[in-house]
Amino acid sequence: MPVLDSVTLRARDAIKGIWREAAKFGVIGALAFVIDNGGYNLLVFGLPGGEGGVMRTAPVQASVVATGTAALFSWVGNRYWTYRDQHGRRVTRELVLFLVANGVGLAITAGTVFVSRQLLGLDSALSDNTARILGWVLATLFRFYAYRRYVFVAP
Repeated sequence: MPVLDSVTLRARDAIKGIWREAAKFGVIGALAFVIDNGGYNLLVFGLPGGEGGVMRTAPVQASVVATGTAALFSWVGNRYWTYRDQHGRRVTRELVLFLVANGVGLAITAGTVFVSRQLLGLDSALSDNTARILGWVLATLFRFYAYRRYVFVAP
């Protein structure tokens, strides 16, 4: 039974560790979500009661700007909080991998807006935000995997 106890303890510790990591990643992700979606809505739809945002005629580009800003926040939060004990010393390499992972995530999120606007012909705030949330979920799943596997790994 000592082998079974040892395996059980190691499995429990691994699960505890991944839950802590996922919780921190989730906090950073939730804040980045607010930055991303709040920024997008301000850029495209403006303040409530206004005539629209400064990028109202460029929703896909607004999605790129908002997602890029959120990604910068995410880089700092994940590097110095979520993965502070796991990131490597080669910051440039790590940053490049982070940008590649977030570029894919950005394409996923902007792609759902493109599909909604260009292919389905939807242009309301509800359809844009629904498309962005779907894109955000898909991109977040991809980023969590990429960060753990490729970006924030000790050398």
